[in-house]
Amino acid sequence: MPGPGHPRRSVVVDPRQSGGRPGVASLRVKVTAEAARRFLVARHFLAPARSLQGGPDAVLEVFGKLGSIQFDPLAVAGRSHDLVLHARVGDYDPAWCDELYERREIFEAYNKGLSLVPTSELPWFRATLGRRAAEVLTENAEVATRVLERIRVDGPLSSLDFARERGPTTDWFGMPTNAVRAVLEAYSVTGVLGLARRDVNRRYYDLIERLLPADVLAQDLPVIEQLRRRLLSRYRAHGLLGTSGPDIFGGLGAVKPDPRWPDSPGRNALRAQLIERGELVPVDVEGLRGKRFLIREDVELLHAPPEPPASVAFLPPFDPLVWDRPLLGSLFEFDYVWELFLPPAKRRWGWYVLPILFRDRFVGRIEPRIDRDHARVEVIGLWWDDGFAPRRAEGFVDAMRHALGAYLRFAGAGRLEWAPHLAAERRLFPDPTG
Repeated sequence: MPGPGHPRRSVVVDPRQSGGRPGVASLRVKVTAEAARRFLVARHFLAPARSLQGGPDAVLEVFGKLGSIQFDPLAVAGRSHDLVLHARVGDYDPAWCDELYERREIFEAYNKGLSLVPTSELPWFRATLGRRAAEVLTENAEVATRVLERIRVDGPLSSLDFARERGPTTDWFGMPTNAVRAVLEAYSVTGVLGLARRDVNRRYYDLIERLLPADVLAQDLPVIEQLRRRLLSRYRAHGLLGTSGPDIFGGLGAVKPDPRWPDSPGRNALRAQLIERGELVPVDVEGLRGKRFLIREDVELLHAPPEPPASVAFLPPFDPLVWDRPLLGSLFEFDYVWELFLPPAKRRWGWYVLPILFRDRFVGRIEPRIDRDHARVEVIGLWWDDGFAPRRAEGFVDAMRHALGAYLRFAGAGRLEWAPHLAAERRLFPDPTG
């Protein structure tokens, strides 16, 4: 009998799944919902939160586990990739990630949106199925030629180093856009240019051959191999994805073969290849509809996930653990909607709200604002999930206080200020800096 916290597990070897070849048989795993939750929290280095030590080396350990981390420049509560790392690395300093980028140990690439990936992984992220970037360069051919030649001569430049140019390219809303900015982004997508550095949100581009090691650029991998690796990277980042999900598998083509993406056999075929090769393992989670998949090296952790200690983490909207919103609802019983693009009158919570993870459950939402000018953090919203009572949850008050203190240090702030309607929370979590 499995012990407390250990899932019921069945492994079925089916030669038909492996073409009858020895050593390539496919595992099939069944687990309880509790085990699946504990597994996800543990494999995300969140049991406990902020448990990794070692500065930049700990940051690289997170990249090694998750494969890539999505980037977003919004910094009202901290940049998204910094919040992902802050939740997992003790005393995380955003300068560590910037340092790794300057050393070219990590680099920007398009995976699930704009992401940071280990530089060694870049050969698998160079192909693009979309045609839009090439179309932008064709539509703005004269501008593209001038921009590329200027960067070739002058080195890293941003769009502000050029006069604004008008062209046929439009933005999402159909309005004319700066042709220089569009060309720089298109060159980045097609791998001609890369991001040399950022100055806040100002991006400086340079020739890719001046930014990356020659041995990395020399690797020219077949497109299908790149797509297979990138599909695997989505499963690696989350840990227990299914076959679909809003925005989770973008950039990998259609589910089935589609003439619009002739280089892709379709995601179903790519996934079948990963299962056949033993790199993905199908999982049935008790009480959930549909099959889930995990990477092969995670099977043992899924077999015996540890009981999570009393620990609190604040997760950003692009944290891979919260990618799959339907799974948050069915497995964690947590309804999470990022309300950034909703009109204020339609928001139930707030503009940039971070889910609160306690042990292996999501128990609420917090809306912090970093006021860098006054070295403070303002908590303008805090919502507990129905049925959750902070005072009655063993270990929660201390864990929340520690999480708030860690967040203050991350923000470079000396004090925490609560909105007037949060007087009860201010009394419950006094002086997190102590």
